[in-house]
Amino acid sequence: MMEGIPLIDTHCHLDFAGNAAELAAANAACGGALSGTCDPRDFERVCAMLAPFAPRVRVGLGLHPWWVADGTCGEGEVALFERLAPAASLISEVGLDFQPRRADTRDAQIDAFERVCVAAARPSAEFPRRIMSIHSSAAAACVLDVLERTGCLDACICIFHWFSGSQEELTRAIESGCLFSVNERMLKTKRGRAYARAIPEGRLLIETDFPSKPTPMTIPQDVAPRLERTMSLFAEARGADERSLASAIAAASERLILS
Repeated sequence: MMEGIPLIDTHCHLDFAGNAAELAAANAACGGALSGTCDPRDFERVCAMLAPFAPRVRVGLGLHPWWVADGTCGEGEVALFERLAPAASLISEVGLDFQPRRADTRDAQIDAFERVCVAAARPSAEFPRRIMSIHSSAAAACVLDVLERTGCLDACICIFHWFSGSQEELTRAIESGCLFSVNERMLKTKRGRAYARAIPEGRLLIETDFPSKPTPMTIPQDVAPRLERTMSLFAEARGADERSLASAIAAASERLILS
């Protein structure tokens, strides 16, 4: 926490940590977290594991495009996602990845993502408007096309995690009402800093994308410094007062946690 300002991690993978509960407790103490899964088979288990930290820590139902591309998730997992979606307030991590090594699975990815979006856009009495955290790599235009034709842009709060598309795609995403979560690694690149300056303040969020892969153990005491470094780099990139920017991002993040 930055001198009384809660810092909410809007894209992480707490279940990748062997000590996920300790990490979740640290996130809750900082302000909260939106923690995504990558395989719908993990959703209910992770929800139960992190339930003591709700509502400050929310668990997302995910179907990561990498898992679709390598065959880890197939028809059965997509169907499971559709069955579980009514019980999920957060959809994370989902999307498309058309980088060269995954480009030959483009059609399968689009089919899975379209079904994900149809399920996410279907409101329930409990969750009239879901949050959706989106992976997009070399695929932003196609992601936006799917979000538009499935009604997700209106039905969901759509967040581009670690946006890396073109300037034209960024403009389209902004005009479509999307939010953007920015992390430390993104802010260390020239393009990432330029995008951090271009996104309107009310659409900005911070994330860590941590852990990025399964790991036996993490250091919970590193949660706050990691978020604080991201905020510092963010303020530097925008030429903004760090505390003012942190307050604005905290307010936007708090609306998500409470939505």
